[in-house]
Amino acid sequence: MHPIHAPFPAGRLRRTRKSPALRDLCQENVLTAKDLIWPVFVREGTDVEEPVASMPGVSRLSVDRVVRAAEEAAGLDIPAICLFPYTELHLKTEGCEEAWNPDNLTNRAIRAIKAAVPDIAVMTDVALDPYNITGHDGFLRDGEILNDETLEALVRMALAQAEAGADIIGPSDMMDGRIGALRNALEGAGHRNVVLLSYAAKYASAFYGPFRDAVGAGSLLTGDKKTYQMNPGNSDEALRLVARDLAEGADMVMIKPGMPYLDICRRVKENFGVPTYAYQVSGEYAMIRGAADRGWINGEAAMIESLLAFKRAGCDGILTYFAPEVARLLGRAM
Repeated sequence: MHPIHAPFPAGRLRRTRKSPALRDLCQENVLTAKDLIWPVFVREGTDVEEPVASMPGVSRLSVDRVVRAAEEAAGLDIPAICLFPYTELHLKTEGCEEAWNPDNLTNRAIRAIKAAVPDIAVMTDVALDPYNITGHDGFLRDGEILNDETLEALVRMALAQAEAGADIIGPSDMMDGRIGALRNALEGAGHRNVVLLSYAAKYASAFYGPFRDAVGAGSLLTGDKKTYQMNPGNSDEALRLVARDLAEGADMVMIKPGMPYLDICRRVKENFGVPTYAYQVSGEYAMIRGAADRGWINGEAAMIESLLAFKRAGCDGILTYFAPEVARLLGRAM
């Protein structure tokens, strides 16, 4: 783009900022409830709402409460809800067998949501960390995360989720070849219309801490995830990963975390033109919420501004724990 401006005073760029009406007419990017995916944490029990200490305002919900959350989301025009399980310790093993149990928390929640709110899209997570006693996204042996052996488990996990009725499957494990393996398995099992939203550029980040608390994996994690998640210093590598995942059958791609990686969002959208999403992760949420709760920032304004930044960077949607609050706020503004 090569802007042409009349010289001052003929050209006064402040003219179009004079009033709310003029600012609205000239606004380039708009945030709506339909841009949001709401991540929720599922736990065992009935009528349970258990606050997550490191994420003020966020709770682990029993399946019946998750169904209510899905009903709330649908009423707010939020198009999708994403499920993350808090797995009881006795179900976490080195073999991660609970990950593909047809009756695990995630799969029960999928079925319950689709029975009650059939039109909302249900997204799931594919990675072994909620079920792994080591806290890792893949199988660990002698200090190494096993790539190819992990793929087999991820396929079984995804097929169980698809059978339960998941609309969108989100592989977050960052194993090589997992998109091709999942797409081939889904096609072979007749799940041709299940969408793969790949965590294509997922960085080894310090911003995931509260999430790991929420799913009960933080205290179990041995070592770190730097051998499979991306180096925060790399940008070109993200494009290579996105290109690979699209070639293997991903329908949509995600950048994670969000705000620290807006440059990646922009590069991905400009280079590939595919549906592009960002995850405003738990650490980002906790910083904004924590500062707002202490009166250090205007929480509502910061929340909207942070999400609008994703749209400006080229994202088609955002996973955010603020989703219902934002949707209500935007609804009042209409």
